[in-house]
Amino acid sequence: MKIVLVRHGESEANVAHVINDDPTRAVNLTERGRAQAEEAAGRLRDVPFTHAYASEFLRAQQTAEILLRHHDCPLQIDARLNERRTGLDGQPVHVFNDLVRPDPLHIRPEGGETFLEQMERLRGFLDEVAARHPDGVILAVSHENPIVAALALTVADPGQVVRRNITNCEAVELDWPLVDASRQGGSCPRVVRGSSQQSTK
Repeated sequence: MKIVLVRHGESEANVAHVINDDPTRAVNLTERGRAQAEEAAGRLRDVPFTHAYASEFLRAQQTAEILLRHHDCPLQIDARLNERRTGLDGQPVHVFNDLVRPDPLHIRPEGGETFLEQMERLRGFLDEVAARHPDGVILAVSHENPIVAALALTVADPGQVVRRNITNCEAVELDWPLVDASRQGGSCPRVVRGSSQQSTK
């Protein structure tokens, strides 16, 4: 299976520099975010997607709907693509960053999940979708933290990528299942279609 993971476009929470990890709280794309998604749709227009997934968050679904305008495949919602649970919904982003900085792989905020737990959530998604669609070309619209977690599954040491930034509407392509990461020399998947428009987390 080939999968293209895309981060959503700029959202209202990005502009406000606040955390939104509660999918029941509606946070929309900004006009700039919609423009980013339109640009990404053009870049991905010729990719022969067979199936598409998005997280439960409105901003991811809005991005996916724009990306799929050139593709005839229904959008499926999967909670395993959701943003990392931090227990800090509505608080400034720097509160979370400061909290996990001493040990970004293992610290679990109260009511949240560790980075390693998030990795296993993404592994479950990738394994199930690959088993269901072994020859598929998959679009998955998600969030910065889950995409970094997926990248971490491809290297021997997740610490190599845990602090990596994923810009709005950046796309990362990987093949799944992988050869064992320890035999890859820690190489990362290709960032095949990055966004030129960036936003703070």
